Amino acid sequence: MDQVSGAQGPTWKVPAACAGARLDAFVRHRLPHLSRRLINSALAAKFFLIDGRAGKKGERLCAGQQVTFAGPPAWLLERPTPEFQLDPAVVYEDASILVLDKPAGVATHGFSALDIGTLANWLAAHRPELRDVGRSRWEPGLLHRLDIETSGLILIAKTQAAFERLRAQLRRREIKKTYWALVWNVTDAAGVIDWPLAHDPSDKRKMALAQAAAGARRARSWRARTHYRKIASAEGVSLLEVSLSTGVTHQIRVHLASRGFPIVGDRLYGAADRSSFGLSRHFLHAMRLEFRHPDDDRAMDLTAPLAAELREVLERLRLTG
Repeated sequence: MDQVSGAQGPTWKVPAACAGARLDAFVRHRLPHLSRRLINSALAAKFFLIDGRAGKKGERLCAGQQVTFAGPPAWLLERPTPEFQLDPAVVYEDASILVLDKPAGVATHGFSALDIGTLANWLAAHRPELRDVGRSRWEPGLLHRLDIETSGLILIAKTQAAFERLRAQLRRREIKKTYWALVWNVTDAAGVIDWPLAHDPSDKRKMALAQAAAGARRARSWRARTHYRKIASAEGVSLLEVSLSTGVTHQIRVHLASRGFPIVGDRLYGAADRSSFGLSRHFLHAMRLEFRHPDDDRAMDLTAPLAAELREVLERLRLTG
């Protein structure tokens, strides 16, 4: 062990085997639970000291030097911070699974202990026994995620065995997720969008159709298939029922926008210059979740009603399902 006590915070003595290592690489090795982005932010904030002075990201270390963390202790926490004030609705719960109705404006999880106000923070407070369930310390038991502005159903495993069985269902595309989306323009009665997605090289916040995202270097892409069915249309918008054969970040939003049907309120994907009907979010709701229970294989079919602000928009437009 090369960690020693320090008055300011954790301190590591650089062993001979690490002589010549960059400071950022040394820190990542000592604190593997922290993301590269968080470590870089801490280095930029001068939270890591080398023999008492602020170290630089690419600085080479010498044997015997001491590296000390001198920032706020919360930066080094290894689990989501418990938050008791969040109040997502519990749709279903038993000994093995938990299904929550995530409100819009709440992220599914964060990527460090500095991220707060997420479902993971709620789980840390109210279901602390889930802390070691799953594949990531920042996603306790979480099988999938929803965008921060998307409301609706989130499936959570309460045991590792349940997590692995449900993950297998996801890989085999046996878990069916159904959404309601209000989009601009009048759509076909039904359709399928089958086009791979990739990160948009011009905007790190966005995904794009893989062909559009291709640059000088071949971009990594993910297969994505979206089905939609029109429920009703009025005043230049359409209410759609959307289901996924795959689950890629922003899949529904990108696919529908690519067909000329941006989701109402989705400023990132084509609706910035249109009315949002008073919404402070986009109109996308994960309303139904179908899967097999991990314990006894029985069919589970759970639903979550539209949030009040979404129902009000449909009533104003006289759109009904």
